[in-house]
Amino acid sequence: MEGYASANDISAVVEADKKHVWHHLIQHKMFETVDPRVIVEGKGLRVWDAKGKEYIDAVSGAVWTVNVGYGRESIANVVRDQLVKMNYFAGVGGSIPGALFAEKLISKMPGMSRVYYSNSGSEANEKVYKMVRQISHNVHGGKKWKILYRERDYHGTTIGALATSGQAERAAQYGPYPDGFVMVPHCLEYRKQWDVENYGERAADAIEEVILREGPDTVGAIVLEPVTAGGGVIVPPKGYWERVQEICKKYNVLLHIDEVVCGVGRTGVWFGYQNYGIKPDFVTMAKGVASGYAAISCTVTTEAVFDLFKANSADPMSYFRDISTFGGCTSGPAAALENMRIIEDENLLDNTLRMGKRTVDNLNALMEKHKVIGDVRGAGLFCGAELVADRKTKEPADEKKVAAVVAECNAQGVIIGMTNRSLPGLNNTLCLSPALIATPDDIDAITGAIDKALTKVFG
Repeated sequence: MEGYASANDISAVVEADKKHVWHHLIQHKMFETVDPRVIVEGKGLRVWDAKGKEYIDAVSGAVWTVNVGYGRESIANVVRDQLVKMNYFAGVGGSIPGALFAEKLISKMPGMSRVYYSNSGSEANEKVYKMVRQISHNVHGGKKWKILYRERDYHGTTIGALATSGQAERAAQYGPYPDGFVMVPHCLEYRKQWDVENYGERAADAIEEVILREGPDTVGAIVLEPVTAGGGVIVPPKGYWERVQEICKKYNVLLHIDEVVCGVGRTGVWFGYQNYGIKPDFVTMAKGVASGYAAISCTVTTEAVFDLFKANSADPMSYFRDISTFGGCTSGPAAALENMRIIEDENLLDNTLRMGKRTVDNLNALMEKHKVIGDVRGAGLFCGAELVADRKTKEPADEKKVAAVVAECNAQGVIIGMTNRSLPGLNNTLCLSPALIATPDDIDAITGAIDKALTKVFG
């Protein structure tokens, strides 16, 4: 740490990183000849690396997390104050920030009532899977134990969560997976599987077909992202969600909405499912809940679901026998409370809608200029541009060229994302998710960098 304090000695930190840190989502062979990027400071929408280079961060910490931007002293202060007073007690007990944030959160989620704390999106989703299996055992006599998931959706890194990965490259080489997880088709109309007029309804009907194939008495729940994230920024077509809810109600299938990416303002409303009038049984969230200032995730349920776990108090096995050690940390809900206050006081939901529209408009303008852009999609500050080699055939752009666009933007000082080791042959979508504080100048700088990068890579 002494070396870190001196800007001239940051090389010691980089060297320590090269020798000892195993980074996420990256092949390390290159670090035998080049240095890893070490980010040392952030303020607002910008970050600086160990070499002093400044970047606009258009992906909120690289994985859609830092919703209110970097350098928020008020969040750091409330976390510090809470840690000094009471840092941790296992979730079998309660805490002041845990109670207050749960109350605040539920006020934004009509129809939901209970919050179960843990510390990652993967873990939050695992909790739902365990709840569904326990409901199967205690309520349905072992039936309705299967959980459906959707092609292209992603729900986490654990073996259980990967069993519901609709992204083949994410799940590859980590099996075999547990039984009872069944995939349903994706709903991306741009790469449509059926030539019909109302594609949204048809894509939802495919879920019913899977339920009937598996047997309605075997299917207990379905997990879906409201807007698919890493699978290509997919906004479901009109009519899709209405039909999904009809199907869930018809076959008594619990609806689990994964808001790990979309939650807490990313789409311009508190939760992505609220764009579509969905009434879920479970909602999971992480990432933007505390904007990365503390680790926290939440599994939120209806009171009807909660009641199932106290219906038979005489049975010592009937309650939810689960624990998340770090779900007892008080820093998470303390940070989350302040994070939510900032979003409210600074009207960041409205800003997200305005800046999201500007982003999509700018990308559509680029689409007119660059034939390599085949489709532009988005909801709020959660946008994507799918790159193709041929607009007519929709042949995906070469993944290496898509990566070259990302690298060229990086060279210009703008960090953007792309579908990464997700879908064989379809890692061709540029991804944008800047912090909800983005300004018009920020958006124009981001799309301006993409414009230059597309010209350089594709001509």
